[in-house]
Amino acid sequence: MHRRSFIQTSLSAAAGLSHLSLATPMALPEPTPDKLPRWRGFNLLEKFVAGNTGPTPAGPYQERDFDMIADWGFNFVRLPMSYHCWATPDPAHWTELNEKVLKEIDEAVAFGRQYKIHVNLNLHRIPGYCVNPPAEPLDLWTDERALEAAVFHWKHLAERYKGLPNREVSFDLINEPTTDEANYLRVVRALVEGIRSVDPDRLIIADGLQYGNQPVFKLADLRVGQSTRGYLPMNVSHYKAEWVPMLKDTPPPTWPAQWMNTTWSADSLRKIAIEPWQKLQKQGVGVHVGEWGCYNKTPHDVALRWMEDQLKLWKQAGWGWSLWNFRGAFGILDSDRTDIEYKRYKGMKLDEKMLALLRRY
Repeated sequence: MHRRSFIQTSLSAAAGLSHLSLATPMALPEPTPDKLPRWRGFNLLEKFVAGNTGPTPAGPYQERDFDMIADWGFNFVRLPMSYHCWATPDPAHWTELNEKVLKEIDEAVAFGRQYKIHVNLNLHRIPGYCVNPPAEPLDLWTDERALEAAVFHWKHLAERYKGLPNREVSFDLINEPTTDEANYLRVVRALVEGIRSVDPDRLIIADGLQYGNQPVFKLADLRVGQSTRGYLPMNVSHYKAEWVPMLKDTPPPTWPAQWMNTTWSADSLRKIAIEPWQKLQKQGVGVHVGEWGCYNKTPHDVALRWMEDQLKLWKQAGWGWSLWNFRGAFGILDSDRTDIEYKRYKGMKLDEKMLALLRRY
């Protein structure tokens, strides 16, 4: 079946199955680059890492996740994806795509329509760059072959979802870039130009610099939203995270917290993580918190106090958010904490207090 016919057929079938949801979700809001809706939801990790080495084994997205997310009143999923899931890491074959795997993304988009959940597609690993190891064989910021391949992948996704409304699908270009501003501007403009050559009106979001924490004012003319992060301070959000060596010997966190010679509280979060982005908003750029969350080693009561301060600030700012993750060590399901009593829910372990907190905001 032709690719677009497959997608439209999947979406039509999904619409016909909407009665299976336990709730009646509200219609999705209409987004614009200058004012992103206050979407609230989760990162789903089925394409986060290729193979079985990631926190979630690579495979199809699960309909029951969309069902639960909608039933609990949320309306957004971010899909952080590695291109290794549908293409080889070898630059000589970067443009050879596995259609079977890409159809699994089509299914997620169909689930989004079925359950009235916005689906935000993010290339967490794009040809030439990933914030996580292993390093890419070529450098997106300096190598034209990598940039050409990155444009190719985004143009393919643009063609694939051309015609679907922005209230259902958006693109998040590159996860947590760490490069200088000039290189980032050049790459983002090339990716946006490639996408718009195929689908001129697609809603596009660019992550901030410095791992998503720094707004990029020189992108304000490009008609793209921007995505920030909600992990500060790191000694609270990533306490004892094995992949963050600098936190190896930090003491158990409190909230408010001490970190990097700063006292962290709701007030310092407002000054450091909210106000710079509000200046960007005044230039006509919509803002969304693409990732945030608290690792399962942080004491639960500390995590919840920190999370509530974040949520209050974002609600006041009018920003939506996407928790990392839904199922897993930062999430509300199967987080493997040792300091709480879980509720059994559909064969999983549910953190009722964290879920209740999220639903309040």
